[in-house]
Amino acid sequence: MTVQRENNNEESLLARLREGDESAFTALVDRYHGAMLRVARGFVHDHATAEEVVQDAWMGVLRGLGSFEGRSSLHSWIFAIVVNRAKTKAVREARSTPFSALAAEEASGSQPAVDPGRFRGHDVEWPGHWAEPPRPWSENPEARLLQGETMAHIERVLEALPPAQRSVITLRDFAGYDAPAICNALGISETNMRVLLHRARSKVRGQLERYLAESPESSEI
Repeated sequence: MTVQRENNNEESLLARLREGDESAFTALVDRYHGAMLRVARGFVHDHATAEEVVQDAWMGVLRGLGSFEGRSSLHSWIFAIVVNRAKTKAVREARSTPFSALAAEEASGSQPAVDPGRFRGHDVEWPGHWAEPPRPWSENPEARLLQGETMAHIERVLEALPPAQRSVITLRDFAGYDAPAICNALGISETNMRVLLHRARSKVRGQLERYLAESPESSEI
């Protein structure tokens, strides 16, 4: 899907939302609610509180649609509301560990997320990148990824990530935030953000590779 097509789709969706199209709002909730929960969980203690944060954020979206000026993408604006609501909730609950401290703790660990041998050495081109591209998951990867069980497995892997890693990968890969926006939203350094994102992506990729390798369907590809 091209960027232009995404922009057109978002403009169309925004217009329908402003007209009070209930099906448009339902589609928006279906698309982003799970990712919003993952971000909120990085700030608050439990799933129930995160649900409260996200419900409050959706109310904020509905109230703010009329004044949304489009200076950012619609989904970036929505996730900014979630982050702000979650921060406020965490302060009210007097969370003992601020998100920035949590992120620093997760980023400081020395244990690698995957075997270091899977990355290119420092004496070759593209040092630090994956040594081998991802194994082809099927002749039609997009169709395979759209299968419900695989997507559900990815959701479970994301849920199992440590809170700071889960928030960073959700904002980067689901909400489309760039690095400075993530650092600003979460109050973390760019160095810690990059470490957390690398570890999160590596874990998701490793878990997905194992899942697909063990799947009975893989033998049919």
